[in-house]
Amino acid sequence: MILASLRARWAGFLGAFVAVSLGVALTAAMGVGLAASLDPPVREPERFAGSPVVVAGRDALTVPVRRGPEIRHVSKKLAHPHPVDRELLRALGRLGQIRTDRKPSDRTPPDAVGVAAPVGAVRAAVAASGSGARVLTGDDRRLVDPATERDARALVAVNSFLGTAGGVAAFVSAFVTASTFAFVVALRRREIGLLRAAGASRGQVRRWLLGEALAVGSMASAAGCAGGAWAAPVLAGALVDAGVAPPWFTVADGFSWTWWPYQLAFWTGLVVAVAGAWSAVWRAGRVSPVEALRDASLDVGVLPPARRVVGSLLLAGGLGLLAWTLWSEPADLLKRKTYTTQPMVLATGVAALAPVLVRYVKLPLRRPRVRAGRGGPAAHRVSSLFRIARANVGGSVRRTAAVASPVLVTVALAGCLFGSAATVGGAKAAEARARTGAQLVVTGDDLRPVGGPVPGATVAASGATAVFVREDDGTALVRTEARAVPDPGAFAAVTRLPVVAGDVRRLDDRSIVVNEEWERHRVGERVDVWLGDGRRARLRIAAVLARGTGDNGAYVTARNAPSAPLDRVDVTLRDGADRAAVAAALRAATGGQVRPAGEWLAAEYPPGMKHQTRLGLLMLLAICLAYTAISLLSTQLMTAPVRAPELRSLRLVGATPGQIRLVVAAEAALAVGVGTVLGLAVTLVGLGGLSAALASLSAPAGVVVPWGVMGACVAVCAVVAVGGGVLGVRRVPGVVG
Repeated sequence: MILASLRARWAGFLGAFVAVSLGVALTAAMGVGLAASLDPPVREPERFAGSPVVVAGRDALTVPVRRGPEIRHVSKKLAHPHPVDRELLRALGRLGQIRTDRKPSDRTPPDAVGVAAPVGAVRAAVAASGSGARVLTGDDRRLVDPATERDARALVAVNSFLGTAGGVAAFVSAFVTASTFAFVVALRRREIGLLRAAGASRGQVRRWLLGEALAVGSMASAAGCAGGAWAAPVLAGALVDAGVAPPWFTVADGFSWTWWPYQLAFWTGLVVAVAGAWSAVWRAGRVSPVEALRDASLDVGVLPPARRVVGSLLLAGGLGLLAWTLWSEPADLLKRKTYTTQPMVLATGVAALAPVLVRYVKLPLRRPRVRAGRGGPAAHRVSSLFRIARANVGGSVRRTAAVASPVLVTVALAGCLFGSAATVGGAKAAEARARTGAQLVVTGDDLRPVGGPVPGATVAASGATAVFVREDDGTALVRTEARAVPDPGAFAAVTRLPVVAGDVRRLDDRSIVVNEEWERHRVGERVDVWLGDGRRARLRIAAVLARGTGDNGAYVTARNAPSAPLDRVDVTLRDGADRAAVAAALRAATGGQVRPAGEWLAAEYPPGMKHQTRLGLLMLLAICLAYTAISLLSTQLMTAPVRAPELRSLRLVGATPGQIRLVVAAEAALAVGVGTVLGLAVTLVGLGGLSAALASLSAPAGVVVPWGVMGACVAVCAVVAVGGGVLGVRRVPGVVG
């Protein structure tokens, strides 16, 4: 019976099949990518490939922290790894030949050396030195290669992207699949009523419908796994071409049924398919035959109590979580993980309540008014057809909600993802402009210090470093990015730091400048920190900066970060100074690139989103639009045969085939409009919360609404919905022919 039903209704299940198979394919492909990034191929060492043993200086800070009643040790990578100790170098030289890649003129100790000696003897010499140096052998020798850290950062970016993309794809897939299966069951209310009247029990109806969902889900999941095996190498190549993944990143070719990405994808697709049909099947089995036939004729009971409760809880939970985060930890709203999941919860809650909200959203959609004696018969006919379409939208709320819900999700995700990323990027750029008071900026790797005063200019150099502090009552070791400043007075003169307490000019070798994010941030208070090279220090807080978007780090003097290389020089010009002459003097003194401050800001802090971020979001949007198109097209094609009597009635009262197509197109457009309004409401709530978070963090609180991206999404949805509706009508006999 189940197979016969599938053969007879294959067109109705086609949309659900495609949605499940596409979701499984994406989940499998991204799972394969995640597996490859978590277990990358072992690469051969490059820097000391010819040395059997490598000795490297200490590069990690290990600090005891509390974990409940126990004490655990937590390690963080130092900002300035230690060089190999000179005494240790002499001891290693007595064991065998030492190889280094430093220039002969460089008198500073190397950060790593290759040793041609037995590993046991090398370990003994390192242990006797007490310097904390590391002994690396085999593939671990690659840890001192410059590309290792760069590749690690790239793999973190790959993990982040695939995790976010996988989460969004799984959410949209589950949403579309569940909606499609539920709508398929809802369209068969009359058939279910007749079966119940013919003597079918509730259990038989439920087993029949769930068997269909199980069969469709199994076949679609199997097809999706096969598609995922093909798509995984394509996805890896796209990530490499986009610059997200390193050039050597690859994934395993072929299909292995026992591998966890395919197992996860298959069973997820099957569970989503069955769960999507479960609620509708359970409700369909509970109603009596008379109630089923009545619901099939009249669109009543569109929002059962369970769905009303779930939708209300999701909506209240989403709004409550937004308010709680805004009150307790507003900085979390600036993180991609937060502004990705937040619209999902809100959109799901609104979509669950969509059958009720449709009646209120359609109220502003009045029919065009045609004054008596104006417009002619054509205008009156258009007005009448629009009135019919509007009445159908309000009368068939199940159909309207089925079209509006995927549009709502797409618009909400597009608005929140693109809008939040652009808003945070714009706030960071505005914050950087506000704290930069220089007119010229000199940048470069390991700049030479300016030997003396530059005529007509105030010069302040600084270098990147970090400080470490134990917070949360000693349970966490936090690393904070910092700047090392040789001359705090000059630095205060060329910058406009957002100081909320204290004075940056009072920074000295026994003090530190922190921001409001620190657990201790009162001026005059002393805080125990570990400096960038691992030395412990107890420093007095000289000034406190606003928390901002997270870029207002700490500041220490250059003596507290002697290993920090100078990488930036901020310069302000005095009245009457020759800009060209000052730039030439700085170029000669530092050996760096001299640029106007505006040009440097535009390069380092571009307004809006970075290229890779925008590319990743566009890929996510493409996934959402693909699912939305599948849902809209399948919904329109499934509803056309069901509403054949309604459309034939319009023909009987004199409507032409063109007018019927116009009514169907207007209904689809109005339903897309309802979804757009609801999606825009979710977007405004999300961006409003983000703006409030920026304001509470003393950061620029402007909001960027991505009207262009949202408009493109609405246009695609409208074209698919209208085209699917018109195409479905053409397939109904006796309506347009």
